[in-house]
Amino acid sequence: MTQRSFSWHRAKLPLAFGLLCGALGLQGPALAADKRLRIGTLVPKNSLYHRELMDIGETWRTAMGAGARYLVYTDGSQGGEAEMARRMRIGQLQGALMSVVGLREIEPSIAALQVMPLLFRSWEEVDHVREKMRAGMEKKFRDKGFVVLAWGDAGWVRFFSKEPAVRPGDYQKMKFFAWGSEPEQQAIMKSLGYTPVPLETSDVLPAIQTGMIQVVPSTPYFALATQIYNSAPHMLEINWAPIVGALVITQKAWDDMGPDAQKAVMARSEKAGGVIRAKARQEVDDAVDAMTKRGLTVHRPTPAQLQEWHALAEQLYPRIRGAMVPAETFDEVFVHLKAYRAGQGKAP
Repeated sequence: MTQRSFSWHRAKLPLAFGLLCGALGLQGPALAADKRLRIGTLVPKNSLYHRELMDIGETWRTAMGAGARYLVYTDGSQGGEAEMARRMRIGQLQGALMSVVGLREIEPSIAALQVMPLLFRSWEEVDHVREKMRAGMEKKFRDKGFVVLAWGDAGWVRFFSKEPAVRPGDYQKMKFFAWGSEPEQQAIMKSLGYTPVPLETSDVLPAIQTGMIQVVPSTPYFALATQIYNSAPHMLEINWAPIVGALVITQKAWDDMGPDAQKAVMARSEKAGGVIRAKARQEVDDAVDAMTKRGLTVHRPTPAQLQEWHALAEQLYPRIRGAMVPAETFDEVFVHLKAYRAGQGKAP
């Protein structure tokens, strides 16, 4: 979710990010004795994302035959997303369901899809840019030793705070959750007068409850699932940034599968990505409705206040370009977005 400089994306949170990330196991003539596919993720157990991962696992197990064991570690039990990327590199995990926060530990250019605040106006724009960049992005992951099985997202990042806030300046009085693995983001926030507090996802709820932080950039789904809204009962209704993610596995895990298993797993993963994208987007409104009934106050900025947010985003773009997003990739996003809007008859 987890926000621009707060990318928050990251609001990462969502989290409920949503999104898939899985791993696959071994097959072929040289079957290894240990046919285990271990997947790490931050998503909650029994959530939509977890269920889709388990269905992918069933496809993998069927293709792998007797003795194949598929394990999904939910709720961040394998550490934060940066830690899961490390675990994949050393073979402790074969895959992970991660947002851009973790994916950029593998390939930094992926950050372009999530860390630019107020850039995307709709999911259609997100989908268009992602599809235009997909082939090139997947090749970059391959070059780094990882295979992307599916793309997903987990909703828009919103700001949940302990006190009411509607303007950028209101948040300068509060302490923000920030991903511990994103020092560039923290530096940008500080330069603009904000106070980031680097934490892992598992620390967010106790931190907001105790007052260590007062603001959590998060998707509504994640805020509802973790009950963050009880301690931060004010939400600013602004689509700061989309939480984008992917289901990835190591190249070794992929190569160890036979062609038939690869085909079956890729097809099921593509289907899962579509299900997650569709349902995660619906859950944004559903989660807000559920929290509102339980005491959440939704603050909608006026046109003048919204303009202040766009002005802040414009300040952030030159700081993000080349620092959080490679300059070439940053520019490519704007090219695709401009072309899409021109085709839709909208001003760039």
